[in-house]
Amino acid sequence: MVMAFRLKLIPFVATVLVATVGILLGNWQERRADQKIALQQKLAQGAEAMPLVLDGAPLAAEAAAWRRVTVSGEFVKNWPVYLDNRPYQGRAGFYLLMPFKIAGSHMHVLVARGWLPRDPQVRDKLPAYATPDGTVTLQGIARLNAGHVMELGSTPPLTPNAIVQNADPLQLAKDSGLTMQPFVVEQSLPAQPSGDDAQLVRDWPAPSLGVEKHQGYAFQWYALSAMAVIFFVANGFRRGKSK
Repeated sequence: MVMAFRLKLIPFVATVLVATVGILLGNWQERRADQKIALQQKLAQGAEAMPLVLDGAPLAAEAAAWRRVTVSGEFVKNWPVYLDNRPYQGRAGFYLLMPFKIAGSHMHVLVARGWLPRDPQVRDKLPAYATPDGTVTLQGIARLNAGHVMELGSTPPLTPNAIVQNADPLQLAKDSGLTMQPFVVEQSLPAQPSGDDAQLVRDWPAPSLGVEKHQGYAFQWYALSAMAVIFFVANGFRRGKSK
């Protein structure tokens, strides 16, 4: 029995389009997975490396990102910024950001000091906390930013005690006039705040990598491309047999 294949132009074009889109999207998901794997490796290397000492010399954000850092200096108390919509264990709250002047220099670094609860009755009421006086030494993890949440419209200029959705060191440098490193230090030590900053919670969420998610999506897109080709070929032989 001779197997005949009957080609139709419109189904052929549709199959090519579906298969091409599936392969492109699958490749994109694979690249995203590779990026997350590289970040995973960078996190592991940063955790194992000796802490990076911030001495006031300018650093590129990529050179410090995900490194453990230590820095001595003092907080700029009159420039706190609060990141809104940062829940913790089901409670609404803020992340407290504050510039930190590095000892022996005019350089500052933006420190994410911790989480503070929000008053459920008065939304814009700022929580009480204390800031240590004088020179202190902090340890933490350098990150490119303090995390982003969805925001409608453009970010307003930063002011002291501003409650905003997002903020970054370069914007703070522009609005405050302070010289800033281009990254954020997510304070980790002391691990359990005590004394002046006992109100702050430093149980920072781990970075969400989702490597398996991207790999799963890639498999689905490749499977869609394969199914489109199989369906087209099967129907082509069926049409040929009917003819």
